[in-house]
Amino acid sequence: MTHKTQYKIALLFLFAGLQGVFAQKKDENIGTEVVNVVKPYTPTISDAFKVKETPPLEDEDNTKKEEIKYNIFSFPVASTFTPAKGRAASVDKAKQEKLYKNYATLGVGNYGTLNAELFVTENLNRNEYVGGMLRHLSSQGGIDDLLLDDKFYNTSLDLTYGNQQKDFSWNVDAGYQHQVYNWYGLRNDFANDLADPQDRQDLINSIDPQQTYQNIYLGGRISAKESIFKEASLKFNHFSDAFGSSENRFYVKPTVGFEISGNKINANFIVDYLGGSFEKDYFGTTAINYGFTNIGIQPSFVYQQDDLTVNLGAGLFYSMDNENSDNKFFVYPQITATYRIVGDVMIAYAGAEGSLKQNSYRDFTQENFFVSPTLAIAPTDQKYDIYVGLKGKIANNVSFNIRGSYKNEDGKAVFLSNPYNNENPNQEGYAFGNSFSVLYDNVKTMSFFGELKADFSKNVSFGINGTFNSYKTDELAEAWNLPELQVAANLDFNITEKWYAGASVFFVGERKDVFSYTSLLRNELETVTLDSYFDLNMHVGYKYNDRLTAFLKGNNLTGQDYQKWLNYPVQGIQVLLGASYKFDF
Repeated sequence: MTHKTQYKIALLFLFAGLQGVFAQKKDENIGTEVVNVVKPYTPTISDAFKVKETPPLEDEDNTKKEEIKYNIFSFPVASTFTPAKGRAASVDKAKQEKLYKNYATLGVGNYGTLNAELFVTENLNRNEYVGGMLRHLSSQGGIDDLLLDDKFYNTSLDLTYGNQQKDFSWNVDAGYQHQVYNWYGLRNDFANDLADPQDRQDLINSIDPQQTYQNIYLGGRISAKESIFKEASLKFNHFSDAFGSSENRFYVKPTVGFEISGNKINANFIVDYLGGSFEKDYFGTTAINYGFTNIGIQPSFVYQQDDLTVNLGAGLFYSMDNENSDNKFFVYPQITATYRIVGDVMIAYAGAEGSLKQNSYRDFTQENFFVSPTLAIAPTDQKYDIYVGLKGKIANNVSFNIRGSYKNEDGKAVFLSNPYNNENPNQEGYAFGNSFSVLYDNVKTMSFFGELKADFSKNVSFGINGTFNSYKTDELAEAWNLPELQVAANLDFNITEKWYAGASVFFVGERKDVFSYTSLLRNELETVTLDSYFDLNMHVGYKYNDRLTAFLKGNNLTGQDYQKWLNYPVQGIQVLLGASYKFDF
């Protein structure tokens, strides 16, 4: 079977080869053909065209964009991780101290010192409240080597009623103050020209140095929201003393304000009336009457752009001398500007401000308790105070402020010791060279001020400041009783949660005054330089609980018998022990 198949295949190949031989021989003679050329070929150049690399496709199926949809194919992955159960970290939360509305303080010390305070307040309802403050500070005296009594009392009572509504709030205040002081500033050599020591002692014993001040006031304040009228305050004050002096003062100060194109415009109005009298002058010859009415308006415009804020304003005042019919008109600059150099870290500021200051008998007595009730009262024309300064932060918890200024005041008031003359018919307790008068002069003051405050932590704070003044007077020989240098510093810290302490020091430079003594055998007139003084005060306290706190205070711990005023030495080392108690009704 196999051999037959092989024979068949061989016969097929043989037959195919024979067919190819016969075909090749048949095509060897292809013959001839005649071609007739009618026109000769002349080639031409046609317009060239550019074949696009990407030919346009007009097929709609090809030009249509296909919408592509994305899907995330997710599938679970087995994990053997088992997180451990966590626990929130504990935070030490300070116990919130309960706040009490009222407190009472009582302290006693050497020199027969008694210090007491009582403050109470109560909400009548959600809109109304009442409050009161009773304060007392007294000393039985005891300064060494004094010829006259040096005790003093100071008691005051202040009451208030307030009402707070949604769109406005108002309050009414009333109060009374009673003060007793003594003109104890006699030099130890007083009346030493008298031949008989008993006559000298009788003269000293005849001096009654006590002075009493009484003050009654009634005032109020109202403020509004979302209104052109911003606020207004008014106050009536009646002041008197033990020598028939009487003074009334009334002022009202409304304020309006509005915005135009985002800029604030404000205006303060002032009506300030002062009227008073003294029964006699220092030499006991004539009475003294005084009265002034000052009317003023202080418009201002606030301009802000980026880090610059400028307050452009002016003060217009009309002053009427009610006793002498001498009326004057004053114009003052009231311009301030601040520029944030580096945010709140460094701010430059400058200004030029002036105003008309209404001086009063009461204001003088609170600055110097030993003035005589024979003063000349007049306002001070504060022409301008030009200043420039820089304030900011050295670190997050340390701030600074430096300023230089030049002030021009016409009729600035200064204190000067009264003279003693044995022929003075006025024999009141202040007429022995142991009281002070008030003089006025044009004074120009150049000042440099620096301040540094630091809160090292929530438990420790520190501050220090100093002022250097240079005075130039027109008529007075000196700027009497005005120091050139003043420095003050304070430190407060919490020792533990229960204990706290603090200290404060201040330094006052030299001042100058005049001592004048005239008698038959003695005639002295000399300029006296009062020594500079340094005063150190410290306190320590213990918080027994939220309500009760005990304290110990020490004043003038260096024991200096310095004189703040001529012939008026202060008490030596003073210690006060007391406690304060907080409560609610």
